[in-house]
Amino acid sequence: METNPKTWLVINSASGSHDPEMVEAISDALGKGGYTVHRTVDCKDDDLPDVATVRGSGVTHIVLHGGDGTLNAAIGLLEGWEGAVLALPGGTSNLLCHRLFPECDTMAIVRSFCAGELVRRREHCLRGKDHIALCEILAGPGALWADVREEMRDHNVAQTLSRAIDASGIGESGPNVALASPARGKDDGYGGLRLIVEEQTMRMEGYGPDGFSEFVEQGIAILKRNFRDGPHDDLGVADAATLRSVGGEGIPLMVDGERHTGAQEEIFSLAPLEVDLLGPGNG
Repeated sequence: METNPKTWLVINSASGSHDPEMVEAISDALGKGGYTVHRTVDCKDDDLPDVATVRGSGVTHIVLHGGDGTLNAAIGLLEGWEGAVLALPGGTSNLLCHRLFPECDTMAIVRSFCAGELVRRREHCLRGKDHIALCEILAGPGALWADVREEMRDHNVAQTLSRAIDASGIGESGPNVALASPARGKDDGYGGLRLIVEEQTMRMEGYGPDGFSEFVEQGIAILKRNFRDGPHDDLGVADAATLRSVGGEGIPLMVDGERHTGAQEEIFSLAPLEVDLLGPGNG
């Protein structure tokens, strides 16, 4: 254990996966392991801590428990900080935590941390002009998957089916985002271009059903709440990608599961994340 650690715990009680008992178990385990939680920040009600805040408070460790969107927002504000971040799975997909921890078991991760088994690591991210993705970006009408997910949580079946059709690239909304550089895939673009952080590179995939049978397959993926199971084109790997709206509109984006709207052209590059994440030493 590091000398005189000062730990803050960041949670998101507004998350559909929030579990108060799990948060209490995490806090108790950290305290017993020598990392007493000095403050719990709930991003439902509190501002996420930035570098100036944690420096001024003498914080050495930030423990994050939330979904990929919460982790993205919190970690992005901590770039440039000298401390270390421990990411714990607290959402649905937990993409970052699965990349860092093969088992992705919350309490097992906390025990490894307290036992001194984790090391500081500089992971890669996808960096654009206005957005940072720790794990993945989905660009194009397919970014409506995020809206589909929320509507499914509310059991709004009619709107879900409507969004599903749009998100699958059938109808007026697409497919309309092309991979301009490197020039790969369909010239008329895709309903969804997915960029994924994968070890030391960025992998690219194109989603967009060409016919009704593929749409049915994509629909099954919707019902599973995982668009990644749908049919797609493998567009290879690259260090940077230029995405261009075929119709000239702003590009819908899903950045680590959260919806945004981009410009007509967006450039994303593989880059180091400027803050240490804790993970296994063999990663």
